[in-house]
Amino acid sequence: MKSKKLEDKVCIVTGASRGIGKAIALALADEAAIVVVVARTIEEGGPLKGTIFKTTDEIKARGGQVLPIQADVADEIMAGNMVEETLKEFGHIDILVNNAGTNIPRYFKDSKLKHWDIVMRATLRSMIVCSKEVLPQMINQGYGSIINISSLAAVAVSTPLTGLAYDVCKAGINRFTWGLAEELKKYNIAVNALMPNNTITEGWSMLNPDVDKSKWQTPELWGKITTFVATRDPATFTGKILDEDDVKKEMVAAGWDQ
Repeated sequence: MKSKKLEDKVCIVTGASRGIGKAIALALADEAAIVVVVARTIEEGGPLKGTIFKTTDEIKARGGQVLPIQADVADEIMAGNMVEETLKEFGHIDILVNNAGTNIPRYFKDSKLKHWDIVMRATLRSMIVCSKEVLPQMINQGYGSIINISSLAAVAVSTPLTGLAYDVCKAGINRFTWGLAEELKKYNIAVNALMPNNTITEGWSMLNPDVDKSKWQTPELWGKITTFVATRDPATFTGKILDEDDVKKEMVAAGWDQ
């Protein structure tokens, strides 16, 4: 029998056409959440497979309730429209997963400012914009959970090379998470961040075709972890920056089936 830990919770997941975002969307749906699948990709054709409609179809096939929305979530108007459309359809927003991002791995001496602009816009600005857009509704309803997808690259030198643009963005996500969590405690809104290590996603695998991936993490792991964090009480579980080991300890303490 399917568990229903997130029944009727409305969850927006950005960057949900593939990779970790898609896995998170599927995992939330499996816990009976209503999932808003958000990304820019609506048609196949680029080097990476996946669209918002493919993720949507998979959720529907599993019996889930889902709404696909195409948006560049770093754009304030498009992110605002995403929130408006979600509220029009479902009336509330309980969980925001800021997963959207990109990477152009370069050594600093070889990078161009345009590379920094692209990575920072998709990875850091998108989180800020989406968080800003959902906050009025979460504050009004007196409940919410914002989950930011960071990376171990925020706190450690990574192999393969992730590049300083990506690393700095992820460090910024961590600092944003701590600060916003403190600001929002009084509104019963949690803000937490997750730090995956190398994960077998379409994008990271394409950038590292010849690297041994046998010890890499899976998107499904982070889907389950995100679901766990999404079910925590915002009053007590907030301001946390969690890697895999951290979350497993939290799961054991909570009696969560791993």
